[in-house]
Amino acid sequence: MKSTLKKLLPFAVVGVMSGATTVGALQYFDHTSDNGDQSYFTKSSNVSFAGMNSAAVGDDFVKAAKTTVPAVVTIKNYQNRAGGGGRASEQDLFDFFFGDPFGGGRNQQRPKQQQAPDNMPSGMGSGVIISPDGYIISNNHVVAGASKLEVVLSNKKSYIATLVGTDPNTDISLLKIEEKGLPYLNFANSDNIEVGQWALAVGNPLGLNSTVTAGIISAKGRGIGILGSQGKAANPIESFIQTDAAINPGNSGGALVNTNGDLIGINSAIQSTTGYYQGYGFAVPANLARKIVEDIKKFGIVQRGFLGVTSLDLSDDQQIAAYNRQFKTNIKSGSGVYITGFGDSSGAQDAGLSKGDVITKIDATPVTDFADLSIAIGSKRPGDKVAVTYLRNGKENTTTVTLKDQKGGTSTRTKADLSVGEKIGADFEPLSDRFKTDYGLNSGVVAKNVSEGSEMAKIGVVDNYIVIEINGKPVNSQKDVEKILEKYSGNVQVKFVDEYGRIYTKGFKMP
Repeated sequence: MKSTLKKLLPFAVVGVMSGATTVGALQYFDHTSDNGDQSYFTKSSNVSFAGMNSAAVGDDFVKAAKTTVPAVVTIKNYQNRAGGGGRASEQDLFDFFFGDPFGGGRNQQRPKQQQAPDNMPSGMGSGVIISPDGYIISNNHVVAGASKLEVVLSNKKSYIATLVGTDPNTDISLLKIEEKGLPYLNFANSDNIEVGQWALAVGNPLGLNSTVTAGIISAKGRGIGILGSQGKAANPIESFIQTDAAINPGNSGGALVNTNGDLIGINSAIQSTTGYYQGYGFAVPANLARKIVEDIKKFGIVQRGFLGVTSLDLSDDQQIAAYNRQFKTNIKSGSGVYITGFGDSSGAQDAGLSKGDVITKIDATPVTDFADLSIAIGSKRPGDKVAVTYLRNGKENTTTVTLKDQKGGTSTRTKADLSVGEKIGADFEPLSDRFKTDYGLNSGVVAKNVSEGSEMAKIGVVDNYIVIEINGKPVNSQKDVEKILEKYSGNVQVKFVDEYGRIYTKGFKMP
């Protein structure tokens, strides 16, 4: 199954997730004969499907739909048109997530993209109201690059939303509109869902508002490698709920609910050769999504704990084969995660784990592959302690690991603790004197590692753009940028040059 799924990865696109195969009405066929032979479809009044009376199934779907539809919104993403030269358009971004609507083939000729007018959204997705005071959860890719976000409720009322925060590593975002008494959905415990149970998905596919589709949970803990492949998620967490969803553009960020109308997942990804429904749909589990938005609300940033290991997924035959070829090893496929090394200030190494150990459990929860490890650790915060069960030379051992952040700390951080680069979402490298001379510049730094959804990204700065001045002061190094902005609050003016030599001055408010 793992290798089969890997073969499908070229067709995996993060995008939208709506629902699943609709359930047709059960019909009874009266196929009796003179000899009394029974039909495969009996005439009994208590005929059931999958252990459930058909009328009861319909009733459950109606109840869940009535609960869910008012709490699912349309999100319109508007973007600045000037200053984005060379940057992939939002339509390109949505094509990447949703698939190519013009046939899906990479080598096929596509109609030329037309830039949307300033008063038209660059893309649209869905979101879910999770509190009566206007907090809305959606996907990171739905809000990416937005200069303005408009939220439209199911009753057609429209609001301009504030983007509270995003997390590319889980493809989750949190928005806020100023309203009270809104309908909202409760998070369910997604650990309790079972393969085969009914699920409904609600969103706004293909411009069709408040669309409800139904299906089953097809699998849990799916890692499809899509978030990391985009290059935006440095440490992706993938442990998707898979459903046989009828998935189409516009459903990203919508709700996957159980028959009680409780939120079990946030629709996020599809696997398709065309970008439209082909039976593979994926949602971020509610437990992970809830942890992300709680972090953003409380701390302003996501609190992420790390084991501090590099690893090999023993269920991934291709990954094992590549590792064996590169390092001349003979590691065998199986169940668990093989430790190949450690990062700096590793909590796992401090706790006694060694290279070659195979992690099999986290807090007594089985770890069969990297997706299991990803969700088990990714849902924890720095300073949390976890019991790690591992195999060493065939013997099972358990140790307690204190998780750390990427800087080796064990305490939570807030936005106030972030560096300037972390706050504005970019690093900077000096511009060579020769480049300054050749292009007639007196100052400048090169933008690097520009984070999706960051303040720098919002004004149109991408990797390799040249920042000349900040707040009217020339900058020639990372230290110059930090000196200007370290204790600064208020509006920031950035003067920068794109790859065509065009100069822009744009601003944002210091976070």
